[in-house]
Amino acid sequence: MIVVERASRTAARLLGLLLLGLTCVAAFGPAEAELRIDVYSPNPPEPMPIAVPSFSGTGSDQSRGQEVASVIAADLERSGLFRIVDPNAYIQDPQSLMSGPRFADWRIINAEALVSGSVQTQSDGRLRAEFRLWDVIAETEAAGQAYQTEPENWRRIAHIIADQIYERVTGESGFFDTRIVYVSESGPATERVKRLAIMDQDGANHRYLTNGDTLVLTPRFSPTTQEITFLAYYDNRPRVYLFNIDTGQRELLGDFPSMTFAPRFSPDGNSVIMSQAQDGNSDIYVMDLRTRSSRRLTTDPGIDTSPSYSPDGTQIVFESDRGGSQQLYVMGAGGGGAQRISFGPGRYGSPVWSPRGDLIAFTHLSGGQFAIGVMRPDGSGERILAQAYHMEGPTWAPNGRLIMYFSEGSTGQGRSARLHVVGIDGRTSWTVPTPLDGSDPAWSSLLP
Repeated sequence: MIVVERASRTAARLLGLLLLGLTCVAAFGPAEAELRIDVYSPNPPEPMPIAVPSFSGTGSDQSRGQEVASVIAADLERSGLFRIVDPNAYIQDPQSLMSGPRFADWRIINAEALVSGSVQTQSDGRLRAEFRLWDVIAETEAAGQAYQTEPENWRRIAHIIADQIYERVTGESGFFDTRIVYVSESGPATERVKRLAIMDQDGANHRYLTNGDTLVLTPRFSPTTQEITFLAYYDNRPRVYLFNIDTGQRELLGDFPSMTFAPRFSPDGNSVIMSQAQDGNSDIYVMDLRTRSSRRLTTDPGIDTSPSYSPDGTQIVFESDRGGSQQLYVMGAGGGGAQRISFGPGRYGSPVWSPRGDLIAFTHLSGGQFAIGVMRPDGSGERILAQAYHMEGPTWAPNGRLIMYFSEGSTGQGRSARLHVVGIDGRTSWTVPTPLDGSDPAWSSLLP
């Protein structure tokens, strides 16, 4: 359980509960400062210099305060919108900072924003973490909040704080308090062991969900982030499953008489869309999870696969070779009236609609070169964000500003696969740490 409080200089006022998986109560008051990054500017904004000193604490809490601040700083810097001021340049120490910033000390090292905070283990054993965001130029407090939680939740508190800072400065929701599910791979190329794995967006709290006794592919989160749909091969036959992350319970979605691929939840979580191959032809079907009844959405003789809903659930983007080559099409959620939206050279595949609804991410193959790109839903504004020998599987961060994908290459020991992130501005990028090789990632929405 995480208790959220409004941070105050005189007292902390209880506002509500943030129960893991139940309720989130925001606690921001009217902003006093003009601290802002314009993410809508036609020119990519320069990263904002921000100082994130260690959170103050005594005894064992001192090292925990350092860890919390380190996670917050790493989150913000990884977004590409913030530049962390070198901690070696800090003049004011964390303890005195709790009485208020000496703004001149922070301006002299060119910090425009400052995060201060503290952690304290309470008598009941719970951890209390408090932060404040300061506008150094205007010398005002921009945001503040306090949390109480079990000690093992400290990393999540750090991610939540980073999200609050990101939202206050950009005006958009963050993406740090999220998880990634993916396929962990090991072994030689001819005998790859593939297991479902889940972790925080920064690679921490990694754990395996399956034991590798069967081949698993294309895991996808439900809108609630509590369930995953994925494809698994049992007795060399593909089957679609639902997996409850909390309980570990696995449920067969359907024992389909044909090959089934690329399952994905609808935005409301009430149905799963997928492609099924019968008599050498692949079409798109949707299954109602309450009744388990399926409905066919496409009837073209071409291969239709990899469907993805628009955020409002009214449209579907998918890939098809109905026009002679693998291209992207958009149709209504009820099927029919598909319109082609990709017209460049080569082949397009694995389309995924942005949570914002403004872009569609895709994989592109032309001239032997793979790429990850985006285009508007009408096909205009096509841009390539990353290129490599082999890359696939784009998945969006919940704020629609970043895309994760996997790339494959060869090493002296054989094939390797890694997860990467690229921003829609094409400037921000990093490699996501995983214990083994990784493929087929899916990014969750913000955790409840």
